[in-house]
Amino acid sequence: MPVYKRVDTCAAEFESFTPYMYSCYEEEDESAPTTRKKIAILGSGPNRIGQGIEFDYCCCHAAFALRERGFETIMVNCNPETVSTDYDTSDRLYFEPLTFEDVSHVLEHEQVDGVIVQFGGQTPLNLALPLERAGFKIIGTSPRSIDLAEDRKRFGALLRRLEIPQPENGTATSIAQALRVAARIGYPVLVRPSYVLGGRAMAIVYDAGALQRYMELATEYSSDRPILIDRFLEDAIEVDVDALGDGRDVVVGGVMEHIEEAGIHSGDSSCVLPPFSIPEALQKTIRDYTVRLCRELKVVGLMNVQFAIAQGAVYVLEVNPRASRTVPFVSKATGVPLAKLAALVMSRKARLRNLLPPEVLERGILAVGDRYCVKSPVFPWNKFPGADPVLGPEMHSTGEVMGVAATMGEAFAKAQLAAGVALPRAGTAFFKLRDRDKPKGCELARRLHRLGFELLATRKTAAAFRQAGLPVQMVYKVSEGRPNFLDHLKGGKVTLIVNTPEGVQQHFEEKEIRRTAVQHRIPIVTTIAAAEAAVEAIAAMASTAAPSVHVLQEMHAELAAAT
Repeated sequence: MPVYKRVDTCAAEFESFTPYMYSCYEEEDESAPTTRKKIAILGSGPNRIGQGIEFDYCCCHAAFALRERGFETIMVNCNPETVSTDYDTSDRLYFEPLTFEDVSHVLEHEQVDGVIVQFGGQTPLNLALPLERAGFKIIGTSPRSIDLAEDRKRFGALLRRLEIPQPENGTATSIAQALRVAARIGYPVLVRPSYVLGGRAMAIVYDAGALQRYMELATEYSSDRPILIDRFLEDAIEVDVDALGDGRDVVVGGVMEHIEEAGIHSGDSSCVLPPFSIPEALQKTIRDYTVRLCRELKVVGLMNVQFAIAQGAVYVLEVNPRASRTVPFVSKATGVPLAKLAALVMSRKARLRNLLPPEVLERGILAVGDRYCVKSPVFPWNKFPGADPVLGPEMHSTGEVMGVAATMGEAFAKAQLAAGVALPRAGTAFFKLRDRDKPKGCELARRLHRLGFELLATRKTAAAFRQAGLPVQMVYKVSEGRPNFLDHLKGGKVTLIVNTPEGVQQHFEEKEIRRTAVQHRIPIVTTIAAAEAAVEAIAAMASTAAPSVHVLQEMHAELAAAT
């Protein structure tokens, strides 16, 4: 069995009292556990795409809240770059890998009264059932409910019983089985491995050949870890919902409308709170489905649900009975510290009716006031020369920012500016669109022309623009002659690029457009939905001399006074 040593923060010059612990296999133990009531919080582990600072935020707020209520908080995490591993965040810190063996040794050594797994993302969540089987008390949502939400067949049966629709789906553990499932569902389909983080190895496939190639490359699938196959809802609006439950009452933290359509990973899509284009009737349906799921899964703490709206119907894509990466954003937008409240509810120190005003419980959703809050991702494209900045179901972003304003357009413009994307107020906009995006692309080009932009487009896109009565300069593709679009991009005259890729085939020339845009720091959007938001933002900037300023503390004070 391991013993625990303290990190000597005084380099042996003085006696060190900082409670940093790490394990080793020796004889002397320096940890000296106390007899106080204690709760262990499992952190998010190494920072990587899909799991990072958002979960660290939740772990820290949980530690602060539980300490205020008299618990000794024990953090188990292995990343020294996080705030949760600062010396004054928790009462005791163990620098240990988030594996069953290492975590169970710490819990047994400290004799904890409870363990929180839902604040560190998918990594600690995967330990919930093994730790419970080993006799440790998982506080908050039951590990059985967590497993039910992860198990595709059982969760599908639950949704059918609740009469909540979801896209047709299936699972496969072989190439033949995958082809049968996809043939039944119909192409395109979304495929992904089970229990992955940040949409890793997730893809949209449009035919049997592409699915067979995906399955041949997928190295990890078995009866325990099948490949998940879902019908892909094209042109659907994706919605994220964060909710808080105590086993009885449920409060929706926020309904966030994604700017990117379904198929782009939620961590890579900008989202808006409150929704800007979803009718109230559909919002009510989303809230109703969320509350029913929260109660059925007996959620104690936080829960995240991802929905898609297609042809006027609301579908459940995924339910995660844990904190999500949008919790800090919703907390800042509403002024309600969701992670702190969740920690208190999980420790059974309080109920929601003791923590929130009665009118909030009656309304069932937190207020955001008469303003829009936009969360935008930050991408590392400029750190990776030659990387293709096209978005898809696998996550690429390494951070996020928030913009607040009275209009969605201005809020999006401010968020983009914070993310390092300075949208232009004038100049030349270059378009290269796939066929199905050309009707909407014409309307966007018309708005940009009215705002004073000149228009450039490749041959087919330019023909569509001319047919719509727009003045446009046609430019050659690389294969057609000089000067081609790359010459124009490198010449410094183009200030905005709208390039929607051609579905299955990622053509070489389109990749060159996007790579050149990154290299020359030209703002580029790769979906029509993002282009619509960008044009809205440019129009908002054109109508105001200077951006509005909102002080977060004043915003929270207003929201508190309103409730």
